[in-house]
Amino acid sequence: MIERYTRPEMGRIWTLENRYRAWLAVEVAVCEAWAELGRIPAEAVKTIRDKADIDVERILTIEETTRHDVIAFLTSLEEKVGPEARFIHLGCTSSDIVDTANALLLVQAGELILKDLRALLQTLEGLARRHKGVLCMGRTHGIHAEPTSFGLKMAGFHAEFARHLKRVEAGLESVRVGKISGAVGTYAFLSPELEQKALGRLGLKVDPHSTQIIQRDRYAHFFTSLAVMAGGVERLCVELRHLQRTEVLEVEEGFAKGQKGSSAMPHKKNPISAENMSGLSRLLRSNALAALEDQALWHERDISHSSVERVIMPDSTILADYVLTRLARLLEGLVVKPERMRENMERSFGLYFSQRVLTGLIAAGLPRQQAYEAVQRLAMQSWESRRPFPDLVREDADMRARLGEAALTELFDPAYYLQHEDAIFARVFSADAAEN
Repeated sequence: MIERYTRPEMGRIWTLENRYRAWLAVEVAVCEAWAELGRIPAEAVKTIRDKADIDVERILTIEETTRHDVIAFLTSLEEKVGPEARFIHLGCTSSDIVDTANALLLVQAGELILKDLRALLQTLEGLARRHKGVLCMGRTHGIHAEPTSFGLKMAGFHAEFARHLKRVEAGLESVRVGKISGAVGTYAFLSPELEQKALGRLGLKVDPHSTQIIQRDRYAHFFTSLAVMAGGVERLCVELRHLQRTEVLEVEEGFAKGQKGSSAMPHKKNPISAENMSGLSRLLRSNALAALEDQALWHERDISHSSVERVIMPDSTILADYVLTRLARLLEGLVVKPERMRENMERSFGLYFSQRVLTGLIAAGLPRQQAYEAVQRLAMQSWESRRPFPDLVREDADMRARLGEAALTELFDPAYYLQHEDAIFARVFSADAAEN
């Protein structure tokens, strides 16, 4: 991934140095397990631990000849360790090391993404609670529907991202497995006991049945969980982009001192963060498709997945980390405009009260279809004449006769739409909600 979208903590996980160190951790764990089983001397393991180190440039130089990165890695270790290096990689195939090390790297990256998600959930909860009761227009098809609150909007996104958290946690558990089962997974030169001991040292679970590789449905699970999460990121960003349109202007992204919006138009303040994250979310979803395509490999393994994973493992986790932290930063600096929200509510002349009048007429005994037609007639008149719908209802003799003055006053109270806001907040932010 390009540096522009790489945060340092995540970027360090995917350096060549860290990748080789993960390989080394697996090799050492296998040696320790062999020593515990009495196959190799404990003194040799100590020598390996003391002398084995990573020299990235040397490994790359050797790989120019071997055309095999794991063999280049092992050759470099042999140069550093000496005779005891003969015990490194004993009985193993390359995938034992690479796939198990991938698990270590994905766990490191996944734990950072989970940390980002938890921080984002805190930001969303704070935004929701600060704007609880702040009336704004709810829209369906982009058209005014009925009032909601900005707090409820953000509470809804919190509920969604709590689900994303659970999905990513489950995806991470899918890849928190290793394999030390040898060529085609039969343990011919190894043993299940050795595998259990080595993986236990690494904090990984044993794959119940690996072939020469860990099956890629596990990877597909993890990367699709990031893709579904990216869909949530874009959904929130699209909402924020719509709310920033000049004709709406209910929120604005923070605009730093010295920031510029356009090279040609000095007045511009654009929703660049939300637009950026919409685009990067598409990349995350595209990479998930590549992970799904990697599931169908030949027989016990082929290598068609390897080139794909060299790209999507760092890129997807780096992007997920970047968009989640950028989204949290956007929300923390978001300028919310309650007065503009109230202004916008009146742009449809109080037509959002139409269902209130409809249900009032039905309660008064009017058949539903007849009530619907009566309300729709006044609603269309309001829209065409640009007169407030409540005024037209009050002026209509039949409406006054059926509903009465007291009922009319009650029907046109916007607070009615938030009568269950407390109950919704309690469900979203309860301890039980965090488990579902």
